[in-house]
Amino acid sequence: MDKYQNRTMDLRDVLRTIRMKAKYALFLGFVVVLVIIEKENKIISKVSDKLNLKQMPLNLFELNSTDSNAEYTDNSSLASLNKLDSDFLKFGNRLLNVTLQFGGNTQLFEENQKAPHRQILLMATTRTGSSFVGEFFNQHENIFYLFEPLWHIERTVSFDPTGANAVSSAIVYRDVLQQLFLCDLHILEHFISPTPENHLTRFMFRRGSSKVLCEDPVCTPIVKKAFEKYHCKNRRCGPLNIALAVEACLNKKHMAVKAVRIRQLEFLRTLVEDPRLDLKIIQLVRDPRAVLASRMVAFSGKYESWKKWALEGAAPIPEDEVQKLKGNCESIRTSAELGLRQPEWLRGRYMLIRYEDIARSPLEKAKEMYRFAGIPITPQVVEWINKNTQASQESNGIYSTQKNSSEQFEKWRFSIPFKLAQVVQDVCTPAMNLFGYKLASDLETLTNRSISLLEERVNFWVT
Repeated sequence: MDKYQNRTMDLRDVLRTIRMKAKYALFLGFVVVLVIIEKENKIISKVSDKLNLKQMPLNLFELNSTDSNAEYTDNSSLASLNKLDSDFLKFGNRLLNVTLQFGGNTQLFEENQKAPHRQILLMATTRTGSSFVGEFFNQHENIFYLFEPLWHIERTVSFDPTGANAVSSAIVYRDVLQQLFLCDLHILEHFISPTPENHLTRFMFRRGSSKVLCEDPVCTPIVKKAFEKYHCKNRRCGPLNIALAVEACLNKKHMAVKAVRIRQLEFLRTLVEDPRLDLKIIQLVRDPRAVLASRMVAFSGKYESWKKWALEGAAPIPEDEVQKLKGNCESIRTSAELGLRQPEWLRGRYMLIRYEDIARSPLEKAKEMYRFAGIPITPQVVEWINKNTQASQESNGIYSTQKNSSEQFEKWRFSIPFKLAQVVQDVCTPAMNLFGYKLASDLETLTNRSISLLEERVNFWVT
């Protein structure tokens, strides 16, 4: 009897031990699951942190400035792009989900994928004459033209201040641009601040610079007086209805976008190879000395230290500012070199053109760009060019698209201090050599109109 009781007690002890071990194993498993979840959350947060919304700048100068101080390091190479691209692979689906969330018409987009639209990207940097050249496409009655839509993304998306920052932003710009070229304008509703209500917004950046957004049926009657940050120039319209803009885009045969925030041509390969698109890329360049001279007028506050050093002998220009200038020149040069090498994926889809050549022969160069794009130029475009390239002196404001172009393109030679021209030449020599901009050895050379600082490059620009 005692042996039986002892065996029973031993069995109970074993069962109790098993239950405790089972509970411990269950608890341990629960902890492991929590750890895994936490690790995955950290991984996800590393990606999502790159897409943190930031507050809109309150300073009016910042709101209107398109000057970029982005510095491009070795991390903004194609290798870095390949590493980060997998993290952003789902971003395209996220963008489409945003469109659906805002009421996008998927049937329209599915139909548009089969539409014979041709897309044109005018790729430039600030103060290169891109607004003026963009008008060549804005005036075409069968082209849906957007002026700097990526401005909204730059103002609302914040990226970690790391070496891969430029790569991360380029991927987001690329993916948003891809949706826009499919006429998915609803994607902008996620980035416009304040957020549009019922697809209506009064804050579409420079709406008046996109002709189609100020014409019927997109131009809707004004119901009541309301503040609009960016309004149409020649007629009063109600708030922009993005749904109507989508329909207008789908009803046009072609589309063109001007962008000064796409810095590296290699990042656009996904768009070029997208079977839904028929993309043509026109890269616009300008003498970097002229660009600096123009930026010093348009964004005067950012260049106070430059002017004081050149004119008053004050403290030298901060080295980081010089490196940013160099980075900008290098990103332009490397993109152009890639395009001129004519890799198979870019063949017949890339054109490089100098602003100076357009300024000297605007109609001739406009016809070249249209031939490259495979779109017939229209009498309306020709009329606009003839009217707006012989403008009076009074109309040549810093943001004006009316230019006495044959006289304007060399005015910078008499406004930039020679010391600053030397700085540009020192850091931008490789780019200047590639594009055919001659160096000035002294002030007399710089300011002598009889000495050309532009090499002739006949039939060099189309690939």
